[in-house]
Amino acid sequence: MPGESPLIGSVLVANRGEIACRIFRTCRELGIRTVAVHSDADENALHARVADATVRLPGAASGDTYLRGDLIVRAALAAGADAVHPGYGFLSENAGFARAVMDAGLVWIGPSPEAIEAMASKTRAKQLMGLKPLTGVTEADLPVLVKAVAGGGGRGMRVVRQLAELDGALEAARAEAHSAFGDGEVFVEPYVEGGRHIEVQVLADTHGTVWTLGTRDCSLQRRHQKVIEESPAPGLPEALTAELHALAVRAARAVDYTGAGTVEFLVGEDGRAHFLEMNTRLQVEHPVTEAVFGIDLVALQIRIAEGGALETLESGPPRARGHATEARLYAENPAKGWTPQTGVLHRLAVPQSPDTRLDTGYADGDTIPVHYDPMLAKVVVHAPTRAEALRKLAGALERATIHGPITNRDLLVRSLRHEEFTTARMTTGFYDRHLAELTHPTPDPYAPLAAALADAHGRSRFGGWRNLPAQPQVKRYATADGEEHEATYRHTREGLTAETEGVRVVHADASLVVLEVAGVQRKFEVTRYADQTHVNNTTLIPLPRFPAPTAQHAPGSLLAPMPGTVVRLAQGLAAGAPVQAGQPLLWLEAMKMEHKITAPTTGTLTALHARAGQQVEVGMLLAVVDPT
Repeated sequence: MPGESPLIGSVLVANRGEIACRIFRTCRELGIRTVAVHSDADENALHARVADATVRLPGAASGDTYLRGDLIVRAALAAGADAVHPGYGFLSENAGFARAVMDAGLVWIGPSPEAIEAMASKTRAKQLMGLKPLTGVTEADLPVLVKAVAGGGGRGMRVVRQLAELDGALEAARAEAHSAFGDGEVFVEPYVEGGRHIEVQVLADTHGTVWTLGTRDCSLQRRHQKVIEESPAPGLPEALTAELHALAVRAARAVDYTGAGTVEFLVGEDGRAHFLEMNTRLQVEHPVTEAVFGIDLVALQIRIAEGGALETLESGPPRARGHATEARLYAENPAKGWTPQTGVLHRLAVPQSPDTRLDTGYADGDTIPVHYDPMLAKVVVHAPTRAEALRKLAGALERATIHGPITNRDLLVRSLRHEEFTTARMTTGFYDRHLAELTHPTPDPYAPLAAALADAHGRSRFGGWRNLPAQPQVKRYATADGEEHEATYRHTREGLTAETEGVRVVHADASLVVLEVAGVQRKFEVTRYADQTHVNNTTLIPLPRFPAPTAQHAPGSLLAPMPGTVVRLAQGLAAGAPVQAGQPLLWLEAMKMEHKITAPTTGTLTALHARAGQQVEVGMLLAVVDPT
């Protein structure tokens, strides 16, 4: 149509992993050529494999690669790209990067640099909405939230409940924000207890049209990062929904916004809405909006970047239908402080249906690196009602095949079935209240036996000369939480038999074991890898008959719980210093998150092996505290 820009022929995605793969999928459907950038750690990553062309960014750390706007612009020009899509995270809300892209003669698939600047600073965004950050914090203001001015994803955020903790929280937030976004500026705002995190999707073109595409509830969060999201937000009064839509349009028009964006709010127990920020990019949870409205937000982003008008696509905003829910599948151990996990993802498969969607940046056999966010995939379902969507998503996750590092799969399934969530009474403090019960281990008691029987299948045969009964065989396994289990079985003329009372072996081969327990036959699918055995949803680590000697550490030793980088040490920390139990000693950065390492006991720091900037592996000795 007249006034439109030339169509985009090639797009470089300035990102990695799941979001890069997702954008490439739409580009392929539109006939657009794709270009990926990749760090050295991502040389064989899925997003690099599926792109039409790739450009290397030397190094592994984000600061040397995906946060280097100059290298990415150079890569786009070298690859002959017409446009750059930033995805989310990294440089997606960096006005300087957007300008550099445009100054190079490339199309920027996103809002104007001026709109990004206005809203990327949360303090300036609040000013635009008539709000002010909190200054001169007193006891009466507590609790408060320390928050990074730039970026998002929960990084650079700290809840402060005691005034004495404020200075430390400010220092920690500044350091984390600077590491994640290159900007260490932070501010303080009131912390809304018992609130729900609600957001509104906006879409605006260059012709003055602004759409609001419903609401999303993102209240289930860990470390201020969303875990489960849904659309529409359940149980909101019509008047409040209308108010949120109006505020979202007001925010978009205040900065002459174009493209896809999200306006975020906290809704308190009193029903009042508190403006949080505007994210000037695509959100991780955008698929639930796409499912409910039957649209492709990335395609619309591209259409808007080409100068297209929304009003020519529809008579108005599309109508919502049904309910959609999304769960983020992370390689992490929720029971141990959400510790991120690395290693080989042997297998990832989710039962497919027309209303089930899997967005991932990994394929079977890929290695999960330590340098980036530990999200493996997003599983999204759509159904006529919320109850059906929750049931369907829980079922899909429960039946998913996930072989590799520990994940939050069990937590997700239990969360989706938790009475507080199913009745839409959840708040942002959901995991603070329920994490212990949601992560309580419930191992399948028959999984070790099934693993042992599958392993034993075909290993022994009786000759005609043997008529003595076989001796019981014992195999030992450890579960993901470290508990050890034994399985005892026998080889007989009739085949393998269990030594467990009340259990009959119906069938056993290398990949399938069927046990009859109390008259009910149960199937166990068994898959073995070099380092682990998977029995249905249970991960088992085979243990040797005679354990090898292990390294001995002195009492009070602090070992690295994950691979990562020592970001900083506590001020003045040195060998010989007295420490208190729970006192922060150092901070590790792993997979884009900071993890505080505290003193295990009150005593004296007798050894300090860690130093700022040091790369550490799991189990490495960091420090020793001699108990008093």
